[in-house]
Amino acid sequence: MNKINHWDKVYTEKAPDAVSWYAPHLDKSLELIARTAGSFDAAIIDVGGGESTLIDDLFGRGYRDLSMLDISQAAIDACKARLGQDAARIEWLVADITGVELPAQRYDVWHDRAVFHFLTEPAQREAYVRQVMRAMKPGGNVIVATFGPEGPVSCSGLETVRYDSEGLHGEFGERFRLVESAIELHETPFGTTQQFLYCYCRVE
Repeated sequence: MNKINHWDKVYTEKAPDAVSWYAPHLDKSLELIARTAGSFDAAIIDVGGGESTLIDDLFGRGYRDLSMLDISQAAIDACKARLGQDAARIEWLVADITGVELPAQRYDVWHDRAVFHFLTEPAQREAYVRQVMRAMKPGGNVIVATFGPEGPVSCSGLETVRYDSEGLHGEFGERFRLVESAIELHETPFGTTQQFLYCYCRVE
C-alpha cells in the first residue's frame, strides 16, 4: 500500500479521536505559534495536519494567512467539512511534503507535529529540509515535533525515527538556529503516553 492509500485509509476508517496522536487542542503548538508568529498577518503553514483542530484554533484566534498541507485528501475533506464556510479562507494543499514544490519564501511559520518522524530514509528527510529552506522567509520560524528518545518506534503501522534535540536539529543544518526544545508527554485516547520532542528553530 502506498503512502497516499495508507493515510486515506486511516482517515476514512477511523474517527478523529481514535488515533494515538489525537488531542482535542494542540496546546504546545498553539503556544509556540503565538510566540513566533509576530502578528495575525503571519503566513503559517501546518504540514501534515491530518484531522487535527490546529487550523480551526488558529483561525479562531484571528490568524488569516493559513495553509494546511496533508498527503490525504480524506483528511483535508474532513477539516473542510468541520470548518464549514470558513474553509474558504484557508489554503488547502493535498501533497506529499517530500515531493511538492512550495512557493519560494512564502511562510513566516512552519509547523509540523508528527510528520518528520515518519521519514525513515535520508533522501526523504533531505527533500523535506529542501522544502523548508525554499518556502520559509529569512528569519522565519520552524516548529517541528517528533517522537522523542523514549517515544514509539512505530505508529499507525509504520516505522518511525526517534530524536533528541541535537539529532533533530542536525537533520536541518547550520541555516537553522535552534532556539528552544521541549519534551511533551502526550496522553493518547487509549490511556497511554507518547513522548514528543518539540524543536523550534529560526531560519538564518
